[in-house]
Amino acid sequence: MDTLKINIINPKALKLLNDLADMNLISIQDSPKNGFEDLLNSLRAKSDQAPTLDEITKEVEAVRAGRYAK
Repeated sequence: MDTLKINIINPKALKLLNDLADMNLISIQDSPKNGFEDLLNSLRAKSDQAPTLDEITKEVEAVRAGRYAK
C-alpha cells in the first residue's frame, strides 16, 4: 500500500476521489490541521499557569541564541 499527500485544486477532483472511496478502491483520512496548536490548547486546559505562545516563542529564541553563540 502506498500513501500519498495530495493538494486538491479543483473541487471536481474531490468528487472523483470520493467516488473512488465509495468503490473501496482508496481510503481517505483527514489529517490534523495543526497538531502543535491542538497540543498547546490541551496543555493549557489542564494547567492554570500555562505559558502563552509569546512566552514560548521568547524561550525558544533564547535557547537558539545560546546554542548558536557557541
